[in-house]
Amino acid sequence: MALVALAAAGLAGWQVYALRSGVIEIREEVAQRLAASDSALAEARGSARQQQESIASLQGKIGALEAHVAATEGQAAALENLYQEFSRTRDDRIVAEAEQAIGIAAQQLQLAGNHEAALIALQGAEARLAAQDRGQFQALRRALVRDIERLQTAPQVDVPGIALRLEALLERVDTLPLAFAGQLDDPATARNGASAPERASTDPSVIDFITGLARDIWREMLTLVRIERLDQSQPVLLAPAQSTYLRENLKIRLLTARLALLARDGRTFAADLAQARGWIERFFDQRDPAVQETLAELAALQALPVKVEQPTPTESIAALRMLQARSAEGRRPLNGTPAPGGAAASATGRSPGGAASAPATQPAPVPPAQPREQAPAAGER
Repeated sequence: MALVALAAAGLAGWQVYALRSGVIEIREEVAQRLAASDSALAEARGSARQQQESIASLQGKIGALEAHVAATEGQAAALENLYQEFSRTRDDRIVAEAEQAIGIAAQQLQLAGNHEAALIALQGAEARLAAQDRGQFQALRRALVRDIERLQTAPQVDVPGIALRLEALLERVDTLPLAFAGQLDDPATARNGASAPERASTDPSVIDFITGLARDIWREMLTLVRIERLDQSQPVLLAPAQSTYLRENLKIRLLTARLALLARDGRTFAADLAQARGWIERFFDQRDPAVQETLAELAALQALPVKVEQPTPTESIAALRMLQARSAEGRRPLNGTPAPGGAAASATGRSPGGAASAPATQPAPVPPAQPREQAPAAGER
C-alpha cells in the first residue's frame, strides 16, 4: 500500500509538472501571438490613416472637378444662348424688320396721326420684301400693297398749310387797329367837293361873299358835333399796357391753336380760334379791311377739319401674324420626333447645313459633391 501510494504520488507530481510546463508554453505562445496581433493592429491603423488621408484628398479633387464641370456647363449654356441669338436665318431677319416697320406705321397712325411717316415705313417694308423675291412673302406683300393704297387714297389734313396761315395771322396781330382808336369820316371834305363847283359857277359879288362866309361858319359849327351810327356796342377803352396784353393774349391763343393742330386736337383748335375771333370782334375796328380779312381767315380755319380718321394696316398685321405662325409650326417637331436631320445634327453637334450648333437640350446639372462618410479604421466599429 505504501508503494502504491508512493507511485500514485509520483504520478500525480509528474502530471502536475507536465501540466505546468504546458501552461507555460501556452502562455508564451499566447504572448507571442498577442505581440504579433499588436504589431499587425498598429500596421492596420497606419494603413487606415493613410487611406483616410488619400480619401480626403480625392474628395477635394472631386469637388474641384465638379466646380469646374459646373462652370463649364454655365459657359456652354451662355454660348448656346449666344448662338441661338445670332443664328437667325435671313428669313427671320426679314420678317423681324417687316414687323418693326408695320409696328412703327401703326404707332404713327394711332398716336401721332402722321400719315407720311406711316406710308414711308410700309413702303420700306414692301421694298425689302420685294428685294428678296421669296414665295412665302407674297401674301404679306399683297397685304402691304393694299394698306399702302388705302393710305394714299385716304383724306389728309394740310397741317403745314394751316400752320403757315396761323403764322401769317400771328404776324398780322400787331398791325390790327383797335376799335376805340378808329378815325371817323370828316363830313367837311365831302361838302367841300360839292360846294366848289357852285362857287366856281357863280360870279363873285357881295351876296356871294356873304353867303360863302355864312356857309363856312355853318360848316365849322357842324364839325363841333358829330352824329354817327355804330353797328356794335360802344368800343372798349383800353390803356396802352392793356392793349399790349390784349395783343399778346391773342398771339397766345393762335399759338395754342397751332399746338392743337400739331396734336390733332380739333376741339381745342376750334375753341382757341373762336376765342381769338371773339376778341377781335369786340376790341378791334371791324371797318378796317385787315380786321375783316383776319376775321374771314379765322372763320375759314375754324371750319377746317383738323383730325381725320386714318386707316390702320390691319391686313398687313394679320398677314404678318400668319407668316410667323407658319414659320413657328415648320420649326416645331411633330409627336416628339425631331425634325429631319435633327438626330444626326444633335449627335455630331452640327446643323443639317454643316454649321456647328449647340445641343438641343442641356445636360442635367451635376449635383454638388456630398461629403462621403469615412471608412472606420481596422478594428473599430
